[in-house]
Amino acid sequence: MMIIMRSAKTNIRSAAKEASHERILQAAARAIRRSGYDGTGVADIMKEAGLTHGAFYAHFESREAMLAAAADRAGAEANAVAAKVIAAVPPEQSLQALMQTYLSKEHVANIETGCPVSALGSEMPRQSPEVRRAATRRIKEMIDLVARQSPDWGQPGCHERALVTVATMVGTLMLARAVDDPALSESLCSAALKSQFPSGT
Repeated sequence: MMIIMRSAKTNIRSAAKEASHERILQAAARAIRRSGYDGTGVADIMKEAGLTHGAFYAHFESREAMLAAAADRAGAEANAVAAKVIAAVPPEQSLQALMQTYLSKEHVANIETGCPVSALGSEMPRQSPEVRRAATRRIKEMIDLVARQSPDWGQPGCHERALVTVATMVGTLMLARAVDDPALSESLCSAALKSQFPSGT
């Protein structure tokens, strides 16, 4: 009976720790997109997650480890959204639907929940190898996801076109968010879509 009770307590503690870890990751993934890597502090993350600052080291060895996990989570979330957009339309419309969603007014406005590559790209060269490795893995996934939407996926040139498409998407979104002129922001997105889909969007 005592063994069963100890096991139940261990399971409850483990589940509580997992739930706390999840809250920290969610808060950190939002925070890095909202405030950048340098603007994301442990104390603020823990407060947003509803936990004490002292509890941080039960979940992460360092701030860098948390930032790497946050970069991974933010990238996974963005790629999951992209996959959902792709799954909702016929295959021949998937890339256009993805770009239209990516370059939409809603995505431009929602940096906190949007693509972390466009939100954090300019900061990436100055981050630790751990953070860059996590972000790079998710960027490669994004490129592969785009490449798979091509009718000639697996053929020479397909990967290169996917690189250009992803660079166009990310660069356009960065510029669209950077300017303080809504008309210019919209024109940037519209021009990028037309360059990829000249027959009309």
